[in-house]
Amino acid sequence: MITLIVATDFSPLAENAVNYAAGLAKQFQARLIIFNAFTLSVPASNALLSAADFEDMLLDNQTRLRKKAEWITANYGIEANYESAYAMITDELENLAGKYDAGLVVLGMEPESVSQDVFGNTTTAVIKSLKCPVLAVPEGARFGGFKKVLFACDATHELPAGVLPRIKEMALLSAAEVEVFFVDQQAGERDPDEAVLASGEEIVEGLEGVACTYKKVRSASVIKGIREEIAGINADLLIMVPKTYSFWSSLTHRSKTRMMASGLNIPLLAIPA
Repeated sequence: MITLIVATDFSPLAENAVNYAAGLAKQFQARLIIFNAFTLSVPASNALLSAADFEDMLLDNQTRLRKKAEWITANYGIEANYESAYAMITDELENLAGKYDAGLVVLGMEPESVSQDVFGNTTTAVIKSLKCPVLAVPEGARFGGFKKVLFACDATHELPAGVLPRIKEMALLSAAEVEVFFVDQQAGERDPDEAVLASGEEIVEGLEGVACTYKKVRSASVIKGIREEIAGINADLLIMVPKTYSFWSSLTHRSKTRMMASGLNIPLLAIPA
């Protein structure tokens, strides 16, 4: 059985992601694990809480998760359980993904802001660190299945071997149409030494059995091109494959996946390279 993990901090954004994940788990006949990383605020940390006080807070946290899991089982008819930990969310999600051999981790997607565009947030940090696919869900999104999927790929880099099989499996389970989309940046925007390594035709062949098309456009802005295509085909899911960078490169590079994972009005599925 496929296992989905959804993280929540009980905010409206996160709870919407939980409900979205429940709908997704029902369609894919998957098990859902609701996870909360339990941490103390700075004022609470400075209050020198007793062990009993801390235990009460942890118990209250687990009770909220248990009730949510029971509600999901009753309303969605799926197996739902929960995990709680006093830990950093990125570290513990890595542990849980390995423990359950998770097929997908789901989180809320923050609204657009300049600081998040440049520095990222919890969701983009998870996308960067996890070795399993991550689905970022904006607050306004409601699960209704995937009908039109936009796979925005970078034709200057080879796709990792496991990417197309994952997209194919998801598309077949959802009976979704997939558009393979590549933005060719205008002269001066692209490194002249970069060679086109992936062709649209090869990617479409790798998705044999899926209703699939390929489109290439020229634009000075990759992000602008992707956003316009999302609106143009009325996509309900965007798929991207984040690149990996060295430590020093990551300090200055503004990831396109990170920029898309902020202010998007449809979910973003990031498949790790």
